[in-house]
Amino acid sequence: MQTLTEKILAIRPPNGIFNKTVVDNLFPSISEGARKALIFKAIDKNEIIQLKPGLYLQSKYLESSPHPFVVAALLHSPSYISMESALRHHGLIPEAVYQVRSVTHSRSRTFKTAIGYFQYIRIPCKDFRAGVKSIKVDKTNWAFVASPLRAIADLIYLHKKEVMNKDAVGFLTESMRIDSDDLKEVFSDNFKEVYDTFNSLCVKNALLSAKKELEK
Repeated sequence: MQTLTEKILAIRPPNGIFNKTVVDNLFPSISEGARKALIFKAIDKNEIIQLKPGLYLQSKYLESSPHPFVVAALLHSPSYISMESALRHHGLIPEAVYQVRSVTHSRSRTFKTAIGYFQYIRIPCKDFRAGVKSIKVDKTNWAFVASPLRAIADLIYLHKKEVMNKDAVGFLTESMRIDSDDLKEVFSDNFKEVYDTFNSLCVKNALLSAKKELEK
């Protein structure tokens, strides 16, 4: 019988990522215990890496580093890339971001994997996809990423206390180091769509006050 690694290499799953269902389909004639043993053996030999229970990465693909936004979507769904990760992707914050932050309407989770740290924040809203678009992140992959304004609104929700102690523009320019000219452009785009989806009065008031200040 071929090993799990040999069969995974033969089918070449996208980005080298596969789940337990793939293993079940590759070895339909053996028992569940035997399939688990195959997975454990491949992990023990560092031939595959467990990203979370039931989700794996073929080690060969570590060299090419699957795009973290793609991995984020597979680790926990439904979710979309937001906050600092989205703002960095849009070129609005100068600092490197060493974790991938996403928003989910499921429960909040964190995953520490061999390819990075992934955090998921639950943010209640009326329309989960408001201000979120599917964006091409490399030659072959797409991911759901928050628009700059949605990413900012999600950040304000997460940092409500800090925003209340400062004005919203001060929080964004001082704490997040977003250029004020860039902010003016951000707040002129799809404002109503993002504003209307939030139930939090703190977020709505912060967005509205920031918009008025930036329009002066």
